[in-house]
Amino acid sequence: MKAIGYYESLPIGDAASLKDIELAMPSLQPHDLLVRVGAISVNPVDTKVRLHRAPKDNQPEILGWDAVGVVEATGAAVSNFTKGDRVYYAGAITRPGTNSELHAVDERIVAMAPTSLDDSQAAALPLTAITAYELLFDRLGATKGGNAGKTLLVIGGAGGVGSILIQLARQLTHLRIIATASRQETRQWCLDLGAHAVIDHNRPIAEELKSGGFGEVDYVAALTQTPQHYDQIVESLKPQGKLAVIDDMDKLDVMKLKTKSISLHWELMFTRSMFQTPDMAEQGRLLAEVAELVDSGRVRTTASSNFGRINAENLRRAHAHIESGQARGKIVLAGF
Repeated sequence: MKAIGYYESLPIGDAASLKDIELAMPSLQPHDLLVRVGAISVNPVDTKVRLHRAPKDNQPEILGWDAVGVVEATGAAVSNFTKGDRVYYAGAITRPGTNSELHAVDERIVAMAPTSLDDSQAAALPLTAITAYELLFDRLGATKGGNAGKTLLVIGGAGGVGSILIQLARQLTHLRIIATASRQETRQWCLDLGAHAVIDHNRPIAEELKSGGFGEVDYVAALTQTPQHYDQIVESLKPQGKLAVIDDMDKLDVMKLKTKSISLHWELMFTRSMFQTPDMAEQGRLLAEVAELVDSGRVRTTASSNFGRINAENLRRAHAHIESGQARGKIVLAGF
């Protein structure tokens, strides 16, 4: 089968950083679905793994986690899906990725794809939707239909996770949502998705909040450049506020949170599949809920750029765009 992979970690400008290759069809574990991939999206985690995970034993590393496709076969213990089902999911980081014609994935982290979206539009959603949903409800402890009078600050609102987090918070809670963005098009993007207000993260965030009449906030979702904004985040949070973080960093001075009794929460959407947690199937359930929100018109796809067919050249372009820091929404590719 066709796939895109790499044999050594290289800068994306090198033609060998991602290559078109041929692989054997994956074998199935008992809970696995074999999916013929129709579309994928590219996330910052793809670029991070490419740069930091060296392939082993001369075997290619296959990236990619978001996918939409059709089930071609099922493992012996599969109970929720059958051949021909159109599904969407974000796979496990401990297994080969979705940049391949056929992909094996555990059924517990899979859901039926939204019927109102085509493959490319649906492929933009799984990884960021899981991250945003878990961050909002499992980490920050927001409640569905609740949180009236409380404020959520989303730092990096126009990125992939921010774009779906704004929508979920607006549709499922009564939080006041303030996003950060620095360009006119990204500011408007956040407002169109449901943010009540947008402030500029190139200026001191606490000052931006004060000048906008918002004051301190109850929750912060720090989605990018957390070390750069950290002191402003601490200043902006109310006493006993909550901070949720997703980006990588060398260190974070947690002692700065002590005076206000601010709680710190990490979100990694791969945790459930990586450790096979008892609630691993919650990811399939929440993806099904997101699909219902999409099909009812309450949540929209965050796909913003289609980079063409799934091949090494187009994936290198997608990785380069993400590494530029200028991406808005999600980059998708469709068809081999």
